[in-house]
Amino acid sequence: MQLLTIWGMRTFYQKIGSVLLLLLAGYIAVGQSFSYKSALAELRAIQKQFVPDKRVAVLEVELKDTLQSPVVLCGETDLPKARAQIIQFFTDKKISFVDSIRLLPDQKVGDLCWALGTLSVSNLRMQPGDAAEMASQILMGTPLKVLDVRGNWYRVQTPDHYIGWTDSGFQLVTPKELDRWKESNRFVYNKMSGYAYLSPDRNSGVVTDLVLDDLFEVESEVKGFLKIKIPDGRTGFVPKDECLSWNKWSNKPFSLAPVLAVARKMMGTPYLWGGTSTKAADCSGFVKLSFFSQGVILARDASQQARYGEPVDFTNRGNLQVGDLLFFGRSADRVTHVGIYTGNGDFIHASGWVQMGSIVPGDPKYNPKRILVGARRVLNSLDTEGIVQVKNHPWYSKH
Repeated sequence: MQLLTIWGMRTFYQKIGSVLLLLLAGYIAVGQSFSYKSALAELRAIQKQFVPDKRVAVLEVELKDTLQSPVVLCGETDLPKARAQIIQFFTDKKISFVDSIRLLPDQKVGDLCWALGTLSVSNLRMQPGDAAEMASQILMGTPLKVLDVRGNWYRVQTPDHYIGWTDSGFQLVTPKELDRWKESNRFVYNKMSGYAYLSPDRNSGVVTDLVLDDLFEVESEVKGFLKIKIPDGRTGFVPKDECLSWNKWSNKPFSLAPVLAVARKMMGTPYLWGGTSTKAADCSGFVKLSFFSQGVILARDASQQARYGEPVDFTNRGNLQVGDLLFFGRSADRVTHVGIYTGNGDFIHASGWVQMGSIVPGDPKYNPKRILVGARRVLNSLDTEGIVQVKNHPWYSKH
C-alpha cells in the first residue's frame, strides 16, 4: 500500500513537472514568436528595399526558429549590404541568432568568378536543370559574373544583370584574364548568321556557326579572312567583310534607323520563350537584340524595359516617334508584351514569329486583345538606368 502511494505521488509530480515544462515552453514560444514575426517583417522590408526585382539580384534568407537553439539565419545573397543590414537588425534587437547566410559569389567559385560565352548562342535557365524554364540566352563573347556552382551547373549574371543557370557554352576566367580580354583585338560579327571556317576558304569545314553580335578575338588577317580566337581556345576563319572591329562597332553614334533595319531583317523569325538571338526570340528578346546590334544594352524582360527611358503619352498617337517602345498588358503594372513603333500606327514585334502589328482599330494587323498600356523613348536616355551603351559598360570595356 505504501509502495502504491509513493508510486502515485511520483506519477503526480511527474505530471505536474510535464505541465510546468509545457507552460514554460509555451512562454518561450510566445516570446520567440513575437521576435520571429518582427524579424520576418524586417526581412520583407529589406527584400523590398534591396531587391524589388528578383530577376536581377539574389536575396533568399529564411529563419529557422527552435526552442533549443538561437534563431538560425540561412539562405544566400549576392548583396553584402543587405546581409549586413539583416545582421544589424538582429544584433540591435538583441535576438540570439546564428549567421548561416551564404554570400555570393560562393567560395567554391574561387578566382574563376567570371566567364565568357563560347557558343554562337547558349541557353540560360531559371533553375539548374535541362528541363527548367528558359530565362534568356548568351551570345559568344558575352561576359558573365559567376555567382554559384551546383554540380556542372553555374549560376551566372549577364551584363543586363539578369540571373540564371547554365551548364555549357562558356569559359571560366579570372579577373585578370577578363581584363586581358577587354584589351584584346576584338571584332563583332555583323551579319544575321554565318560561320567560322577551318581555313580561309568558305568551302572548308565549319568550326562553329555565328549569329549577329557574336564577339571574338582576332589574331591575324589571311586572304580576306580574319583568324579568330573563341574564348575556349578554338580558332577559325571568318570573312572580314562580315565583321566590325570592336572600336568601330561600339563607338559609332547611336541611330534608330539601323535598329529598325535589323528588326525588319528578323521578319518571320520564329518566337522562342527566352530567346534573344537571330535564331529565335521572344518579344523582349527581339527588342533587346535589335538595340544591342547598335551597341545599346536594354533590360531583359518587357516588364523591366517598361520602367526605363523617357515616358511617352501614348494616348495620343501623334506623340509617338519611330523607335519608341510600345508596351502591352492588363495595365501599366502588368506589362506582358513589347514591340518597336515603326510609324503610322504600326509596330514590329515577336508573337508566334516576328511580324507587324497595329495599334489602330480597324487595321487588319490590329489585335483588340492586345491592350496598349505604355510607351518609352530610348533615344534620349542613353546611359541611364536600364539603357547602357556597351562601350560604357565596365564588363565589356576597361575604363
